[in-house]
Amino acid sequence: MTASDSTSASSSSWPLDWPRCWNGPLVTADFRSEPEDFCVDEIMLPPAETEGEHLWLQVRKRGANTGWVAAEMARAAGVREMDVGYAGLKDRHAVTTQWFSIWLAQRQTPKWQDWQIEGAEILQAQRAPRKLRRGEHQGNRFKIRLRNLTGELAGLENRLQEISAGIPNYFGEQRFGRGGNNLDLALKLVEGGRIRDRKKRGFALSAARSWLFNQVLAERVRAGNWRDRLEGECEDGPSGPLWGRGRNLATGAQGELEATVIGGWPGWADMLEHAGLQQERRSLVLSPHSFRFELDGNDLVLEFALPVGAFATAVLGEFAQLNNLGAAGA
Repeated sequence: MTASDSTSASSSSWPLDWPRCWNGPLVTADFRSEPEDFCVDEIMLPPAETEGEHLWLQVRKRGANTGWVAAEMARAAGVREMDVGYAGLKDRHAVTTQWFSIWLAQRQTPKWQDWQIEGAEILQAQRAPRKLRRGEHQGNRFKIRLRNLTGELAGLENRLQEISAGIPNYFGEQRFGRGGNNLDLALKLVEGGRIRDRKKRGFALSAARSWLFNQVLAERVRAGNWRDRLEGECEDGPSGPLWGRGRNLATGAQGELEATVIGGWPGWADMLEHAGLQQERRSLVLSPHSFRFELDGNDLVLEFALPVGAFATAVLGEFAQLNNLGAAGA
């Protein structure tokens, strides 16, 4: 998509296939054939204090949205949905483990062992002095099975070894919504519309920021310097902008590159500035931790950990074209 298209795009024209640092995927594979093929464990330590007005619960869920589970927990506890906290949204078509918190004020601990929430199992619970906030976890640990691999299997091991050293830190397609619908919401804001639903507005702003970041990263990948620290970089390593108010911290060659790319999306940048978001930075390089892989017949099993805000699909996209069988229920 060119800059001239930036104010007239629609969900049918959002190009979410970003340039990769290698020559495209080597293999094709079935992804999320069943929830157990995509397991995510939140890396999170509950507070050391075990007293307070909040109840923290570790939950394993299968085939359930984080927001839906939070609403069901609020109903079971007799509190408002806004009184339930969680660190991050986890996929529906998956088996995931994460923490929730419930503000109970001065009430006694409910009999959470008796709660029946479809697709969710409470593993443990404790009292705590504070609410769990978004992004508070340290990261996520993944175990993923890709099925029915076809393609250039001979070169797969070498590609995976290269990936373990670092990949472009793109925001994944999940950030942009099914069919790019979060970008449609962002475009509505760009064109002066209003979104009254607070959650949807938040999705739109997040998608817009992520879209601009990916545009900058894509340009660096095309230039082959996404791993390099350019003149004018404001971080220890290569980084890109999460757009908002304030002066762009990048200067020199990097500042000029970002000004050119963001300049192609003036309405989007203005919208984010007027929304009150502040300038932030995000690393251009994503290095999976504890990266392991194993071929199991015609399947590939991968295990790795990623920091907060990183996407497993960014890792998978560097070597595989995914047939996402769980997309309809994601």
